[in-house]
Amino acid sequence: MPIYKMKGKKDGLQKYRVRINYTDSAGIRRQLDRVAYGSEQAKELERQLNRDLREETIGKITLQQLYDEYIATKQYEVRESTMRTIRGRLSLYVLPELGSYRIDNLNSTVLQKWKQYIENCSNAKNPSEKLSSSMKKSIFGEFRALLNYAVKMEYLIKNPLNTVGNFRDAYETKKEMDFYTADEFKKFKAAALKQAEEVEKKTGSIFEWYFYVFFNIAFYTGMRKGEINALKWTDIENNIIHVRRSIAQKLKGADRETPPKNKSSIRDLQIPLPLENILTEHRRRCERISGFTADWRICGGAACLRDTTIQHRNEQYAKSAGLKVIRIHDFRHSHASLLANNGINIQEIARRLGHSKIEMTWNVYSHLYPREEERALDILNKV
Repeated sequence: MPIYKMKGKKDGLQKYRVRINYTDSAGIRRQLDRVAYGSEQAKELERQLNRDLREETIGKITLQQLYDEYIATKQYEVRESTMRTIRGRLSLYVLPELGSYRIDNLNSTVLQKWKQYIENCSNAKNPSEKLSSSMKKSIFGEFRALLNYAVKMEYLIKNPLNTVGNFRDAYETKKEMDFYTADEFKKFKAAALKQAEEVEKKTGSIFEWYFYVFFNIAFYTGMRKGEINALKWTDIENNIIHVRRSIAQKLKGADRETPPKNKSSIRDLQIPLPLENILTEHRRRCERISGFTADWRICGGAACLRDTTIQHRNEQYAKSAGLKVIRIHDFRHSHASLLANNGINIQEIARRLGHSKIEMTWNVYSHLYPREEERALDILNKV
């Protein structure tokens, strides 16, 4: 919405052109051009034109048009993987039912019917399953953010979703967190080591060792999957892992290397002795490969490991060790749980995990401090 200086004056005041670009209620891009004399008059004209346009368009655009504008703006504010999640939840679960509605017609009745639709909606990834409670709440959250944008842009006076409220499940029970204890991980680690040794002996390839190292890094550092996939030998210095990058897979085109999830995720982690020994031996193996450079990925070499293959190895090792299968992300929980159960300060756990807020860490892991509970009871018993 620029203001251009033009040739000419009137009553001693400089001539200006005020240009406003906007999209009308039919989705057509249009432009307003007006002339004003004097800098302050030009700025006031711009403000007035914007006010007039908002009054004309308030509530009159469709949800689909709002979505298109929102996505065009949002893509510069969040990571590409986050953008994919936003698009997916809105395009799969909101737009099919409500995309053609004008946003000023999204009243409580319409939105309650939409909630009923979501209650009966199948999971797009697993059509035989209904949406989980957490997924329904996530969809609601993305929809609410979209309508909050409409309020911010003054297309709506208030967000109608705030009236109907989020999804609730009267019978929902909090899912127990999965993790491996130290003893369970030792069994998992032994199964992975055995497979890596057998494959190398049989084929001469060190490829299987990449998975063994991956899971050890996950358990001993609590790093995220994308952070481990992105890790290079140059990221290790003086027995410190510098977490500075992440890899996002399953995006259109090639993998994307990005900074970690947030500023707090850029962190330095001391390497414990067992992991130090594993990495030292692994580097010796990698250095024997022709073309090796310190810029190679620690887990994968010239290219990082694939997420689906990592999950496949996870299932293999767990089965061989006689253990339950946990998610890749649960190795991160295993790291934090081990520290919490041994009384490590919650702030240090938050730092190691790269959480942006310590409240996030406390909400997830506070119940894993049984020793503090016992100590508190012991103190009170003596009073």
